[in-house]
Amino acid sequence: MGRKAVLGPGQWCRWGGTGGRDGTPQSPGSAPRPRSTPTRAWRGVLALLVAAAVAVPLAGAARPQPPAPPPAHLAPPTPATLATTYAAHRANAREASRMAAEHGDHHRADVERTLATSQLLDFDGRGPGLATEVLGDLAHADRVAVLVPGSDTGLDTYGRFRATALALHGRLTREAPAGTRTAVVAWLGYETPGTVSTAVATTGRAEEAAPRLRDLVRDVRAVAGRHVRLSLLCHSYGSVVCARAAGHLDADDIALLGSPGTGADTAAGLRTGARIWAARGAGDWVGDVPHLSADLLGTTVGFGADPVSPEFGARVFAAGDGGHSDYFAPGSASLANLTRIVLGETRAVTS
Repeated sequence: MGRKAVLGPGQWCRWGGTGGRDGTPQSPGSAPRPRSTPTRAWRGVLALLVAAAVAVPLAGAARPQPPAPPPAHLAPPTPATLATTYAAHRANAREASRMAAEHGDHHRADVERTLATSQLLDFDGRGPGLATEVLGDLAHADRVAVLVPGSDTGLDTYGRFRATALALHGRLTREAPAGTRTAVVAWLGYETPGTVSTAVATTGRAEEAAPRLRDLVRDVRAVAGRHVRLSLLCHSYGSVVCARAAGHLDADDIALLGSPGTGADTAAGLRTGARIWAARGAGDWVGDVPHLSADLLGTTVGFGADPVSPEFGARVFAAGDGGHSDYFAPGSASLANLTRIVLGETRAVTS
């Protein structure tokens, strides 16, 4: 895991600040240097983590999630059953919307009402919520992109995640060669860590999510067929999820966007036959922090080597001047290159 240190009693490691311009905590920084006493920066970080471990659960208890029905349990989709799968999850989203409205959570009800008109491979309105939405004709697609989100993505913030999927799908539709059909799968298939939480700096949520992502990719290939070119576009903490799943994913390309690290020293360490791409916008706060991993009180904190460094060995592509949330911004260099990757026009990708 990149450069690693084991911290014993009385030793401390120093890592970067806790906030970027968009308010997202920065990932652990450069290799730790043991010290006999904690630095002021580290004391602040440790205090933040401890406070988050206490405050986040209390905040969740003070603001309960709206009630929702249990998810529909269906067999894995096939081309023949895809319409039935969509219909079952839409019905579940409609019921969840009704229950949220009765509970007084009108924002959640509106989100679920929109999803109740969408093509859903999966939906679970309980807690923070899960949803897998398909844009396009998955059963007949030649090129499929699976989007994997980072921290603070749930049904309450689903609109911004859906906007990235819509932006990519729109550009793919416009730029695909004649006769090439495309689809985008927005996969909110795991409980993402909170921005202010201890979970955002460890691989725990990614380890839990990886098997689900592998299942999703298998389902997509079962519906679209073995011929489909499949790309995973993994943002921020989502890149940790993709890295944990990579060794057992049948994917052609994996793009790491604004990644805090993958837990591997090199792209080859991900042990996948997929091409590994990486990008970071000039305005992304992730570029301002070093990358490390450290064993702290029995838990590995941080994600190691920088995916855009030459030593990592990924195919680094241009992402323009955007910040941490701008990789799918319409008109951006990043979106243009992601479109080329999904379409298989890899020679046109700019670096």
